[in-house]
Amino acid sequence: MKKFLAEDWIIVFAGALILALAIIFPAYMPTMPKTLASAASWLDALYMFAFILVLTLLTSALLRRPVKGIFLSLLGIFLLALAAQAVASIPVIKELGFESVFFSVIFGLLISNCAKVPEWLKPAIQSEFYIKIGIICLGSTILFGEVLKSGAYGLAQSLIVVFSVWYFAYWVSRRMKVDDEMATMLASSVSICGVSAAIATCGVIQGDNKKLSYVISLVLVCAIPMMYLMPWLAEVMGLSEEVAGAWMGGTIDTTGAVVASGSLIGETAAQTAVIVKSSQNVLLGVAAFIISLIWSYKGGNGVQKPTLGVIWDRFPKFVVGFILASLVFSFCFDMETAKAIGKTTKGLSNTLFSVAFVCIGLETRFKDIFSRENRKPLYAFLTAQTFNIVVTLIIAYVMFGILKPMLG
Repeated sequence: MKKFLAEDWIIVFAGALILALAIIFPAYMPTMPKTLASAASWLDALYMFAFILVLTLLTSALLRRPVKGIFLSLLGIFLLALAAQAVASIPVIKELGFESVFFSVIFGLLISNCAKVPEWLKPAIQSEFYIKIGIICLGSTILFGEVLKSGAYGLAQSLIVVFSVWYFAYWVSRRMKVDDEMATMLASSVSICGVSAAIATCGVIQGDNKKLSYVISLVLVCAIPMMYLMPWLAEVMGLSEEVAGAWMGGTIDTTGAVVASGSLIGETAAQTAVIVKSSQNVLLGVAAFIISLIWSYKGGNGVQKPTLGVIWDRFPKFVVGFILASLVFSFCFDMETAKAIGKTTKGLSNTLFSVAFVCIGLETRFKDIFSRENRKPLYAFLTAQTFNIVVTLIIAYVMFGILKPMLG
């Protein structure tokens, strides 16, 4: 019984409760307003804040964590996320492809790097917590039938990219004398799906949260320029929309940035990018299991035989929630119903990610990222990401530029 009161399980139960509410009471689920131009929009924002506040307080109480100060802290963080949403909805900004999570990180970074994060803002800074629940909710939008039907080439590309890039990223990290923990998290973030993969890997290997925060910061800082440079490079090289979309979907490490980047080229590019990124998201569970098996066999942070019990203990339970959500929505509902409910859960997932990215910004200091002690992981990450960009371009061109047109 005590095991089910651990943070990982509490997060799974919280995610399951949200999905159950979305299935039973879809019309009553909160939505994040795109603008703040009306009283109704402010009421929607208030409802969303209340929903996340109750979720945070309940889980904190179950985990026996102090709840003092959470209200004011979460209010400040939520207002920053709301401001990010409002800025992203400005027509000119929207046309440029900037999304709310981008501004969420920026606002957090401005506070943490240009001033000091005030004490009253710290109690609700729980980026991993919000991201993990958001990932479980995101699982409801990953429909296996849709991915397999329209993305067989994307899935094939993802399989090749994930395993080849992971191995190279890990190899180059170790060659640069980056420690095992950091190398494993770094390799997963570059090769699979960025922040989600880094968090899942940290859970598997029982890694250091400080190292995890550093890897997440690298992912987000690197994703911002890639989101705008890659569409430009695709046009310069004369890539077709499908090849460009597959390239961006396989290299840019956040789903939101993938959508925005693909949209800068065209609808076909955006759809292909999402299919490829969804395929990589599907592989998250498989990759987490393999890493769990390898790490248990190696002994990880302590010499343990790779028994099923050890593997299960190391396996991040929120990934289980993600996989179960995907299975339930893929096979227990028809496509139309699953997509309708998925719109609600995706909106909530995006809000949780936006809140989490504000937290990440507040926790990140550029001085730490570029400090002398972190230069080796930084160089390893940039080298691995460069390799990822080149290899994924070649595979995307073969899959979507040669094989798909040839085989129809």
